[in-house]
Amino acid sequence: MFTGIIEAVGRVTDVASPPSGRCITIDAPGFWDALAPGASVAVDGVCLTLTRRDGSRAAFDVIAETLRRSTLSELAPGGEVNLERAMTLSSRLDGHFVQGHVDAVATVSRVESSAAEALWFFQVEPAAMKYIVPKGGVAVDGISLTVASVNVPEFCVALIPTTLARTTLGRKGVGRRVNIETDIVARTVVHAVESMVKPSGVTPQWLRDRGFD
Repeated sequence: MFTGIIEAVGRVTDVASPPSGRCITIDAPGFWDALAPGASVAVDGVCLTLTRRDGSRAAFDVIAETLRRSTLSELAPGGEVNLERAMTLSSRLDGHFVQGHVDAVATVSRVESSAAEALWFFQVEPAAMKYIVPKGGVAVDGISLTVASVNVPEFCVALIPTTLARTTLGRKGVGRRVNIETDIVARTVVHAVESMVKPSGVTPQWLRDRGFD
C-alpha cells in the first residue's frame, strides 16, 4: 500500500528482456538504502518487488501481464520514473490509499496553463472513467491527485508547481501515456451498487423493495 506522495525520481539505466517479461534497472542514489530485496516499491504507480541491489541501482522483474496493463513496457534507458516506498503503520497518510494496481492507461489530452494554475486533462477508457468523480482521488503515474472535473471521456486535475517540479509529470506533454489507478473507495461503492442492481435495471418497484419510497 502507498500514499501517492512521490519520494524520488529515478533514472532507468538498463532494460533487459528475459523470457519471463522484462528486467528494469533504476538508478536513484540514497533511495534504496533502507530497502532489501523483496521490498515493495511503486514505480510510476505500479507496485513492483525489488529483486537486486547494487549501490545506487536496483532491479525489478516485470511480468508480461504488468507490461500489457501499464506504461512500463515503454521504458527505455535514460527515462525517468516516479518512486515511492511502501507505507508503514507509522506513516503519515498525506495523499490517499494507493494500491499500486493500474486500472488503465490514459493519454494527456491537453494542458491549460496560466499564472494562477495548470490544468491537465487526461483521456481514459470508459471502464475506468466510471470510478473517477469530481473531488475524488486518482493516482496518475503514482501521484496522488484530486479530480477537478469530469467530462467524459476526459477528467481534469489542477497541478501545483511543486508537483510539476518534483515528479516526472512536468516533463511530459500532450500525447504522452500515463498509468491510472482509480480510488479504491469509489471502486468499492460502484461495485456494491452494481451488484445490487438487477439486469433489468433500477425500477420503481426495485427502489420500494429497498426502502426508497
